[in-house]
Amino acid sequence: MDLLFLGNLGTGEIVIIAIVILLLFGGKKIPELMKGIGKGVKNFKDGVKGIEDDIRLEDDTTDKK
Repeated sequence: MDLLFLGNLGTGEIVIIAIVILLLFGGKKIPELMKGIGKGVKNFKDGVKGIEDDIRLEDDTTDKK
């Protein structure tokens, strides 16, 4: 697993990170945290798609002139 900012992570390191996250947030908070992150990613993607649509509409109107 070679991520951009994490370097080479093995299974042991991933397990340790998961345990630390579990200890910090607790078992009941993790689903809420993931739900919030998922909503944020969805909103970001919707925003990017909206901007791309606006750019396409602008390009189409300038091409027709």
